[in-house]
Amino acid sequence: MSTRTLAWAYLSQVALGPCAPLVELVAAVGPEEAARAVRGADLPEVLRTRTEARRALDTAERDLERLDRLVGRLITPDDEEWPAWKLLAFGGVDARRDRDAALPLALWALGSGSLVELTERAVAVVGTRAASGYGEHVTARFVEDLSGAGLTVVSGAAYGIDGVAHRAALAAGAPTVAVLACGVDRAYPAGHARMLRDIAETGIVLSEYPLGVAPARHRFLARNRLVAGLSDAVLVVEAGARSGARNTAAWSSRLGKPVLAVPGPVTSAASVGCHRMIRDGYAQLVARAEDVIAAAGPITLEENESGPARRLDSLSAVELSVYEALPATGAIGVRELSEQSGQPLAAVRGALPMLELEGVVGQDESGWFRRR
Repeated sequence: MSTRTLAWAYLSQVALGPCAPLVELVAAVGPEEAARAVRGADLPEVLRTRTEARRALDTAERDLERLDRLVGRLITPDDEEWPAWKLLAFGGVDARRDRDAALPLALWALGSGSLVELTERAVAVVGTRAASGYGEHVTARFVEDLSGAGLTVVSGAAYGIDGVAHRAALAAGAPTVAVLACGVDRAYPAGHARMLRDIAETGIVLSEYPLGVAPARHRFLARNRLVAGLSDAVLVVEAGARSGARNTAAWSSRLGKPVLAVPGPVTSAASVGCHRMIRDGYAQLVARAEDVIAAAGPITLEENESGPARRLDSLSAVELSVYEALPATGAIGVRELSEQSGQPLAAVRGALPMLELEGVVGQDESGWFRRR
């Protein structure tokens, strides 16, 4: 391995996350000279203080060898797959006032995909860890359509909406990008170890933190800026009043990228954050993948000039089966709908609000019914 690559790895280990002064030093003198200056503490006071705790911990060569054994690589600004175009958005944020706004020095990666190619057309899909059946259903539907349109789904590999988004992309045969708040050698959360391995087969598992680094709250907040920065828009499916997904949405807004939110049942605590963002004009309401694609940029789906033959043509297979299980007249309850459609109760509960948004079903005190 080259001395330049070793320098990038060392600097990434010393910074241990966003470090605007170090990024500026590398831009001015290059990674090798910057590494020499850090080792010798030949630095301005602010940077000497910032790097003092870790400048003697030089395990770059050992960690790069280990990364290679994991079939991974260090992606740096020297590499063709560095997503320079996407990261230009950080130029509009003052990293000196907000340390978390700094560009990453380097990215530690596992996976076969090219980062620059995967993020050329990408949408972040994020949401609450405590996802409802409705949230899981909506996420899977959006991701299936987005993947089919050639967009890469970026998320944070957490439980809940993140995990559903990654799995839906994999089920659609599409690559996906998982951005971690720890070293890529650590499966976090542990329950997603298999999913992360699957992601690496066709997509990328990514982190700005070197191997061995444990997850921490401030690292999740810093991670969120990369989820937003690598995407053309951020789609929030469900978010509570205080949610990490809202933090990712805030980064998207700061970076000048669209924030999109899916409405949920008005009684759902899991959708309070989405409703608040929509109400305050902070996020655009979206109900289908076409809305996301239109907001994310110039990429558009080809439309049939004659339009859909029926309103039902836009429904997913689950939604259509639930709709067709409704009686021609009268109303029935959710449990009976589950029995009649053969769909799990959670899937039915997830499909009904989407059918209501489409305007094809309604609800009253006696249950759910078809709208004429």
